[in-house]
Amino acid sequence: MCQKLKLEPKTIHSLLGEEFFIPAYQRGYRWKKRQIENLLDDIWEFQANADCIPKEGFYCLQPLVVSKNKGKWEVVDGQQRLTTIYIILSFLEKEHIKVSLEEAFQKPLFTLEYETRPDSAEYLRDINAELSDSNVDYYYINKAYQTIDSWFQNKDFNEKNVFLNILLSKEHKAVKVIWYDISDECKDNDYAIDVFTRINIGKIPLTNAELIKALFLGKIQKEDGKDQDHVDLKRLQIATEWDNIENSLQKDDFWHFIYNGTKNYDTRIEYIFDLMKSKKLNKDDQFYTFDKFNKQLHKENIDKVWLSVKKYFQRFEDWFHNRDFYHYIGFLIATGSSVSELVNQSAQKSKSEFKQFLVGEIKEKSTNDIDSLDYGENNDEIRKVLLLFNIQSLLNNPTSSSRFPFDYYKNGMWDLEHIHSIKSDKPVVEKQQREWLKLVLEYFIGYNQINEQASINNLPEKEKKIASQIEQALNYKESDFTAIYNNVMGFFNKSEESGEPEDIDKISNLTLLDSGTNRSYKNAPFPVKRKIILSKDTSGTFVPLCTKNVFIKAYSSRFDNLMYWQQQDRSKYLEAIKKTLADAGFIEKSAIEGDTNDNQ
Repeated sequence: MCQKLKLEPKTIHSLLGEEFFIPAYQRGYRWKKRQIENLLDDIWEFQANADCIPKEGFYCLQPLVVSKNKGKWEVVDGQQRLTTIYIILSFLEKEHIKVSLEEAFQKPLFTLEYETRPDSAEYLRDINAELSDSNVDYYYINKAYQTIDSWFQNKDFNEKNVFLNILLSKEHKAVKVIWYDISDECKDNDYAIDVFTRINIGKIPLTNAELIKALFLGKIQKEDGKDQDHVDLKRLQIATEWDNIENSLQKDDFWHFIYNGTKNYDTRIEYIFDLMKSKKLNKDDQFYTFDKFNKQLHKENIDKVWLSVKKYFQRFEDWFHNRDFYHYIGFLIATGSSVSELVNQSAQKSKSEFKQFLVGEIKEKSTNDIDSLDYGENNDEIRKVLLLFNIQSLLNNPTSSSRFPFDYYKNGMWDLEHIHSIKSDKPVVEKQQREWLKLVLEYFIGYNQINEQASINNLPEKEKKIASQIEQALNYKESDFTAIYNNVMGFFNKSEESGEPEDIDKISNLTLLDSGTNRSYKNAPFPVKRKIILSKDTSGTFVPLCTKNVFIKAYSSRFDNLMYWQQQDRSKYLEAIKKTLADAGFIEKSAIEGDTNDNQ
C-alpha cells in the first residue's frame, strides 16, 4: 500500500516536453464550462494580484497522481485538469503566439496518449468542430476549446501574453500542480488501478492536510542573501511544528474535547484547517480547504499564514488547560454548538467576558422546567441535563483536578437508566432471563460462589429463602420465570411505596449509564445495580460521578436503607440537579423555589 506521500509542487513549465499516458481504467474528458471558466478565472486573478504576491508565492492546482511506465507518465488521477491545461496551451499556441511552444519557450507542449482511445489523442492535436458530434470525447474537448476561445475574446494581445507567461513561469509566481509520484510503490498495473479506485471513492490518503503541507513547504524558497541551508532549516521548523500539532490532536482526550463530528480525520490537523476556512461538513468539494489556503498564500506571506494556524490551534490548547473552559466548551461542543463561533467569540472577548458568554450559551440550551421532562418523549433533553449536572458537579470541587472524559463519553453508547426498575422492562428471552437470575444470585452469595450450596445456607433466613428459589429457578421452565421474577422484585421492593411510582419516567428516576453496563443487568433491583456499578467503578470503568452518587445515595437525607430507591431519594436527587444548575447560572433560581419550600 502507500508509503509516506511524496508530494511536491511542480510548475506547468516543467511538464512541457513530457509524455503522459491515460490508461484504460480512466473515463474520457468530461469537464464542463463552469469548471473550465473557474480555472481560467483563478489563474487570471492570480496574475492580476502578482504585485501583491510574495516572491515565493505560486498558484497551485490540485493533485496530479502519476506513475512512470515505459518511459511515460501514467496519469492515475488528475487527467481532467491536465487535459484542460493542454487545451488552454494548445489554444494560445495556435491563436495567440502562432508559433510552437518549443520555439517560444524552448520546450514543446506535453503529449497525451490514450490506451483505448487513440483517436481522442489525435483529435486533441487538431480540434475540429465539424467532427465534435461523432464521439463523446470529441464533444467535450471541442466544447472546452470553445469555452476557452470565448473566455479570451475580451482579452487583448498583451493580456493573453501575460496569461501565457504566468501559466508557464519557470520559478517565482508560477502556476504549479501538486505532483504525486507513486512510481516506487506502483510495481504493477493492479496497484495503479487500486490507487485510482481509492481516490475516486474518497479513501486515498491524499488529504487536504497533506496537500496543504506540500503547499507550505513548497512556498519556502531561497531568499535574497540566504543559502539552501536556510531554506532547509525553515522547512524543518514548519514540519516539526506541524508534527507537534498533529501529535497533540492524536491524543483522544484532547481530540474529543474539540471535535463532535462523524468524519474520520486520518490527519487531524485537517480539522483545524477546515475550521479556519469555514468548511461545511457536508460540502462536496473534496479539496475546498486546500483551494482556500492556496488562494490565501497567493496574497500573504507564508510566515504570516503559518503563524495564524499556530495561533488558531493554540486557542484550543489554552481552552483545554483551563478547567472551566474545558468543561463548558466541551459541553457546548458535545451538544452541537459551532466550534468556529466559539473561536470567534473567544477572539473578541477577555477571559472573564468569554466565560460569561459560555454560561449564557449553556443557559440557552437548558430548560427551567426539568420536572416535566419525560423518558421516551424528552430523552435528548434529559441526557443534556444529566451531562451538564455531571460536569458542573465536578467543577464544584475546586480542589479536585478531575475532568469529565469527553473521549469516553463520545466513544461510548449512553443509556438513560431507570434507577428504580420498571415492570415493563422484564427480561423476555430465555438467555436474558438466566443471566438476570445469575446476577441476582451473585448479589447474595458472591461472584465466585454461584454453585456453592453452603454459601446459601450461611445466609440469613429471608435471604436464604429467596436465594434458594433463584438457584432452583436456574433450571426453570420458561413459564415459571414470571413467578420467581415477581418474588425477587417483591423481596427488594418492600418499602412504604406500593406499586410503581408515578414519577418512574421522570428525571428523578433516571441517570446516565453506558449501554454495556445497563444491558448487562436488564432491569435488576436497585441493590443489584448498585453492587455492579460500584464494582465497575472500582475496576476502572468510567462511571459518571453523579451516577455513582445516586447508587451510594449521596443525595439522600437518610442512609438507613440501601435496598430501595424511594420517593424521598428521588426528591433529593431532583433537588440536587436543579440546585447545581441554578447555582451555576444555567437555570433560573425560581426553578428550585418550590423544592426548597417543600423540604422546609
